[in-house]
Amino acid sequence: MAVATKKPSVLSKSALAKVDQIIARHKDQPGPLLPVLHALQAEFKYLPEEALVRVAIGLDIPLSKIYGVASFYTLFNLRPKAEHVIRACESAPCHVRGAKEVIEALENALGVKVGEDTRDGRFTLELSSCIGVCGVAPAIMIDDEVFGNLTPDMVPGILARFN
Repeated sequence: MAVATKKPSVLSKSALAKVDQIIARHKDQPGPLLPVLHALQAEFKYLPEEALVRVAIGLDIPLSKIYGVASFYTLFNLRPKAEHVIRACESAPCHVRGAKEVIEALENALGVKVGEDTRDGRFTLELSSCIGVCGVAPAIMIDDEVFGNLTPDMVPGILARFN
C-alpha cells in the first residue's frame, strides 16, 4: 500500500505569512480574487501553487476556479519566469504586419522557441493574443515596456537594451 506524502514547502514561513497578509487585506472586498492574484504576482513574480492553495482556503473559493482565472489571463504566471519576459503579440493586425518574422528573429537571437527560457535565465519568450497596441503593429512587450512598428532587424538592438 502506497503512503501519501506531503509535498515539501516551496515557500518560506515569511513568504507564507506574506500570502496570508495579502489574503487578509483583500478578503472583505467585493471580488477579491483578482486583487489577491495581482498582489501575489507582484510579490513572487509568479503564482506559486502553495500560495494558490492558501488563497482557495482563505477566500473559500475552489482551487479549480482559481486556476481557471489564473490560467485565463496571460499576464499571470503559473511558473517562475526568466528575469525578462518577452510577450510577442500575435493578434490579427500584428500577424498581417509581420509578427511571424519578428517572432522568428526573436527565436534566432535568443536561441529558444516560444514558451522557453534562455539558458542564462535572462529571457522567457511567450506569445500573447493581444497586447493592445494595434496601431503600432507588429509589437512586443518586454516586461512592462512596449516596442512597436517592429521589423526583424530591430530585434538585436532591442534585446541589447536588456543585457
